[in-house]
Amino acid sequence: MKILLVEDDQATRAMLESSLSVYHVVETAADGQSTIDLVEQFDYDLVLLDVDIPEVDGISVCKRLRARGCQVPILLLTAKDRATDRVMGLDAGADDYMIKPFNTSELLARIRALLRRGRTTVPSTVTQGEFQIDSAISEIRHGQQVLRLTPKEYGILELLLLNPQRIFSRAALIDRLWELDESPTESAISSHVKAIRQKLKAAGASQDLIETIYGFGYRLRSLKTLTSTPLEAAPKVATETATVLMLELWERFKDSFEEQIDGLDQWVAALENGSLTDDLQHTAKHTAKQTAHKLVGSLGVYGFPHGSTIARQIEDLLRSPEIQLQSPEISQIAQLVTALKQELQRKPELTQTTQDAIAQPTDPTMPFPFVLVVDDDQILTDRLKAEATARSLQLEAAANLTQAQRIVESTIPDVILLDLTFAKSSEDGLTWLEALKQQHPQLPVLVFTARDYLSDRVAAARLGIQAFLQKPIASAQIFQAIQTTLQQTKAQGLRSQSAIAGKVLIVDDDPVILHRVPLMLSPWGLQVTPLLETQRFWETLTDVVPDLIILDVEMPGLSGIELCQVVRNDPHWGDLPILFLTAYQDEKTIVQAFAAGGDDYIRKPILEPELIARVLNRLQPAQKHRQQFTAAFIDQTHDVEEMA
Repeated sequence: MKILLVEDDQATRAMLESSLSVYHVVETAADGQSTIDLVEQFDYDLVLLDVDIPEVDGISVCKRLRARGCQVPILLLTAKDRATDRVMGLDAGADDYMIKPFNTSELLARIRALLRRGRTTVPSTVTQGEFQIDSAISEIRHGQQVLRLTPKEYGILELLLLNPQRIFSRAALIDRLWELDESPTESAISSHVKAIRQKLKAAGASQDLIETIYGFGYRLRSLKTLTSTPLEAAPKVATETATVLMLELWERFKDSFEEQIDGLDQWVAALENGSLTDDLQHTAKHTAKQTAHKLVGSLGVYGFPHGSTIARQIEDLLRSPEIQLQSPEISQIAQLVTALKQELQRKPELTQTTQDAIAQPTDPTMPFPFVLVVDDDQILTDRLKAEATARSLQLEAAANLTQAQRIVESTIPDVILLDLTFAKSSEDGLTWLEALKQQHPQLPVLVFTARDYLSDRVAAARLGIQAFLQKPIASAQIFQAIQTTLQQTKAQGLRSQSAIAGKVLIVDDDPVILHRVPLMLSPWGLQVTPLLETQRFWETLTDVVPDLIILDVEMPGLSGIELCQVVRNDPHWGDLPILFLTAYQDEKTIVQAFAAGGDDYIRKPILEPELIARVLNRLQPAQKHRQQFTAAFIDQTHDVEEMA
């Protein structure tokens, strides 16, 4: 790979050139105009561009290159750490942005990611399993044998090979591969697919390579993933290294913890001596409560779960609206503060879960997601920032909701980690969350708070959060929740036009049904939550926040009819689509189901295409989708004939 390194500082340029030249061909430039001239004359795989360079600054260089149609990946380097600066750089056309001083390992990892991204955007040759696609000459090889395909057959097979997980209906294939005035019949598509299968068989490939999804279309059966010349993988962080990292972080912040606990100790001593006036007592109590609140979350993250429990007990004692504390309360707080001091004399509890989470290598093919942490506990956020880099996450912290809103307005995060309370203000996280969800309803949010009220959980669930994390909690669990949310976001198609996102809650007393239905729906990007116990229905509903409910009619305890009525009577949940799935086929039961508010009625035994189509039609009620799925069902007979 050929990289252009643009840096006017000689020492920095020498260090970067030394690191990059191990794997790449590196050319250098020291000013903006030279950079523009070089990029216009030579082909580079990536430009590593400092922002503050002579003649023409890095932002202007980036703008000029993009304006001239240059698509080479650009990674900006700068000492400016404001969100507005990052936005300016990315808006100018940069693909990524790193702040000085930077970690060399992270820089190399970002370069690898950009090189991969640039190479897979417009490849001339792509290998998929045993197949090689050369789009420049419209040729597909199986092993060493060229497949003799007609232009339309080539187009169909290329589309399936390049999109191995996507299902294409006949209508979609026609839209992609035929002009408007020459659209064939859908039976002609079946003939093309049959011809491709025959040619695959003749070439020694499996004739079952193209899979028919009854009622929907075609897709490629599972093959090896797309291959290319491998880049140097990021080194795996060993468990021993993770342990050292944890201990180094603790040593870095240990003094701050001790200062906070010493402050609590001094406050308790002043209370015992009676040396505080009423005004000072009010201020000091408020400060002590803030300190205890921060310790609840921070100590658990740093490997002191028992310390977090002690801090929570102190915070609970300080919740009283009374300004003056009674002697028994003062004595109890004094004992707890002493216990806290003793707790910090021990080494942090580095659990195997924490080690594994830190040591787990990151996926080098993924971009760096942007995580916004809204929390006023600086020690906690500093710790999360330190670990985020090793996990290939870009993490930014906001100490209050005003700051958080400014960040969201400039750059929409991939995930938000939100505390509900802020010690230095009366701001309420739930109020801000409600406004945020109105602006960005699909933005994933994890609530992360020491408050443990059922009302908070219900309110947050109704606003569509992804998880409710209770402080204290280990940092490994925090990052695990973040990664899980990112994976679910991708799987549910929030960033893919081809996926249909949605959450489904199914309630049935048959474990077999609860096992089968998720298997049927999950390939369509649906997250299915099975529920066996009807008594836990409302709790599960508020936790999952589904987009659709499937109910059995006859169940122990509460019937599906009753559960449907409960949902319809609630002003918040009353519009949820509800499907009945039952073996009862008599007219009376069907009438009752629809009278209770059911939207659809599916009979057991389940026909998979019918269930999938009805669920998707309810989740995507637009007329275009309804017509597409209806047409797909009409074509089911053709599919059966093909496979016969």
